[in-house]
Amino acid sequence: MLGQPISMVLPEVIGFRLTGHLNENITATDLVLQIVNTLRKRGVVGKFVEFFGPGVANLSLADRATIANMAPEYGATMGYFPPDAETLNYLRLTNRSAEKISVIEQTLKAQGLLRDYKAQDNVQFTDILELDLSKVEPCISGPKRPHDRVPLSNIKKDFTECVPNKAGFKGFGVPADKVKLSHKFKYNGEEHVLNHGSIVLAAITSCTNTSNPDVMIAAGLVAKKALAKGLKIKSYIKTSLSPGSGVVTEYLNKSGLTQHLDEIGFTTAGYGCMTCIGNSG
Repeated sequence: MLGQPISMVLPEVIGFRLTGHLNENITATDLVLQIVNTLRKRGVVGKFVEFFGPGVANLSLADRATIANMAPEYGATMGYFPPDAETLNYLRLTNRSAEKISVIEQTLKAQGLLRDYKAQDNVQFTDILELDLSKVEPCISGPKRPHDRVPLSNIKKDFTECVPNKAGFKGFGVPADKVKLSHKFKYNGEEHVLNHGSIVLAAITSCTNTSNPDVMIAAGLVAKKALAKGLKIKSYIKTSLSPGSGVVTEYLNKSGLTQHLDEIGFTTAGYGCMTCIGNSG
């Protein structure tokens, strides 16, 4: 504007190469926790992260969006999936005109920006990380911070060790003589017992997870199966459901899963940040 040059520092671009397929019992949440864990160890603050490799072609658009949406958790300026055939499928799915899709496709091809993830990739990156999707395990995050990834198979051992550890990142500082402490109480006329590790809050929330159709429908199916087996949530546990948008309610209603979520206790409390920003996420 003022006839003066402006200097800019070009960001480093970290390439994250994905190979293989996710196993059937793995959700986008399991995958994103593994990716966050890897990227935080590498350190990507102020950097761009671009995902590439043949494994990307095996991820749905919703799963890619879940990964990209976690950029604040792994600290990057942005997480990015270049446009490819799945991008064009999304445009068709959302009723863009054939003419508009054709213009977009031809423009991207002419500029060399339409990726074929299964072809040889010759893009140069500042650094490259790699993950075989078939090696991703079911996991949880915690017990204290969202990026403290713990494989499902290791939860009992991890938590048991955390309870007596010095208070901090992986410790609760519980004295040795109180590790097995329990507390009896009455709630709504029922007697209950609380121990270290008892669940008292269960929320299906966070825009990262609740905008992913596969994950939300899986939650509804788990609720349906749980009810069929006679399982119930204890009355003192606070439950809530905050989908990413009203669209989620539409497909849960149409798939007949809302009634099961309601019955087991996960009734819609609102949309978006809702209970997540209230620290239940």
